[in-house]
Order: sequence, then structure tokens, then C-alpha cells
Amino acid sequence: MTFSVWLALLGAQALISFSPGAGAVNTMSNSLTVGFRRSMWGILGQQVALLVHIAVVAAGVGLLVASSPVAFNVIRFGGAAYLVYLGIRKLLQRPDLEEQAAVRQAEGAFSLFRRGLWVNLLNPKAIVFFLAFIPQFIKPSEPLLGQYGVLAGTVVAIDVLVMWFFYAAAAKSFRRFTQNPRGQIVLNRVFGLLFVAVGILLAVA
Repeated sequence: MTFSVWLALLGAQALISFSPGAGAVNTMSNSLTVGFRRSMWGILGQQVALLVHIAVVAAGVGLLVASSPVAFNVIRFGGAAYLVYLGIRKLLQRPDLEEQAAVRQAEGAFSLFRRGLWVNLLNPKAIVFFLAFIPQFIKPSEPLLGQYGVLAGTVVAIDVLVMWFFYAAAAKSFRRFTQNPRGQIVLNRVFGLLFVAVGILLAVA
């Protein structure tokens, strides 16, 4: 991969990562719930899902998923249902300062990682997107392994930086709302509705 192509990849991925979606909502929600530092575990889960999507496309399986309405819809509606479930759970969460503190301490890294993984993994449109995105930066005439390695590394690095230093950091400014019941209600409703909205968009778009 030439330097000019890599720069184009860098810019394209930055724009994609800054575009709000389920991963951004999950990252901000985690940052508010468990703190800025520990939100990284959810971000790492999301990156593993991105790597899976890239591997699926590279292996040619992505084309099968994209061309099979049944497989595509099963993954799509499964992902939408999971996001709506997260949203409803957030909407029904009652404000409790002691419980909030306990959750912040109790939720483990694996739980955050797993949720981040599923949020990104259950999105077949990401596979379709990568099917269109990846060929722009991969030359079949050159060794593929190195090109895919650079692409995957760039995609993950940019997404981690944007998720952690933009979305998770932005959520820190709202942490004061978690210190009182009314603020908790507002935040739970906002992020609950965001999860539901993204889930519905995934299902109908």
C-alpha cells in the first residue's frame, strides 16, 4: 500500500469513525456508567468485531452474506433486536445513586468487552460497507496479507482514538448528571432512546 493510498484510507476511516452510530452510543453510555478509563474495554470489543468484519470480507464470506437476503436479514434483525433490548433496559433503569456506584464497581471488563463486540458484530451493513470500502485500498496484484494488515491496523487505530478520545471523553462532561436521580433519569432516557433509534434504523434502513 503506497503512502498516498494510506493517507486516503486514514482520512476515510476518520470520517467513518466520527459518524455517530451504535458503537458511539455504546461508548458514551459506558463512559458515563463505568468511567472513561474502563470504557476502553467496550471499545476493544467493538474493534474485535471490526476485525471480524474485515476478515469475513477478505475471506469472501462477506459477499455471500451480502448476496443472501436470508443471512443478511437474520443478522440485521438480530442486531436491531439487541440494540432495542439495550435501549429498553436503559429506559427502565431506575435512578439509584448507590446502585449506580455499585454497577460502576461491579461490571467487569469482559462484560463491557462482550457488549461492545455484539453491538458492532451484529451489523451486517458493516460487512456490506466493507465490501465497498476495502477494494478502494487493496490492489489484487500486490501481496494481500500486508495490505490487509495495514488496512486493519489503520481502521482499528483510528476507531479506538475517535471512540475513546472523542466520544468517551465527550461523555465525561455529563458525568455530573449521574450524581443525582433526576440527572440519571435524563441520561437513561437519552441513551435508551438512542439505542432504540439506532436499532430501528438498522432494521428499516
